[in-house]
Amino acid sequence: MKILVINGANLNMLGIREPGIYGNSSYEDLKNMISTHAMEKGVEIKFYQSNHEGDLVDAIQSAYFEKFDGIVINPGAYTHTSLAIADAVKAVNIPTVEVHISDVTKRESYRQISYIREVASKTIMGKGFAGYLEAIDFLLEKK
Repeated sequence: MKILVINGANLNMLGIREPGIYGNSSYEDLKNMISTHAMEKGVEIKFYQSNHEGDLVDAIQSAYFEKFDGIVINPGAYTHTSLAIADAVKAVNIPTVEVHISDVTKRESYRQISYIREVASKTIMGKGFAGYLEAIDFLLEKK
């Protein structure tokens, strides 16, 4: 199984950005944790991170052409603003799990909207980095 893990705006700043919300672990720590879990499960993982909306759309579309079996996506703030990312997920028709490190339902009112949620197979939030592992396990079970 091949899974594309996409992280959006500011997730490259994990460990620096608001550690009270996102913790002290870095983006590299997250990638290492996911890689170890994927290796144990026999899953091929590819990572993609960008702070640019169109690049995230391109990554989602490339998942279709590269024949990925699943997508795990944390679009960051684009969750709440990007119809383009949601449309790309809908277009490729690849099982997709929306992940958020924090529980966005307990945060600012503008974070209550998720355009991705409507097109995702599942949403996982508030479980820290472990939410990514749960997303991978969900995609494995779904296959």
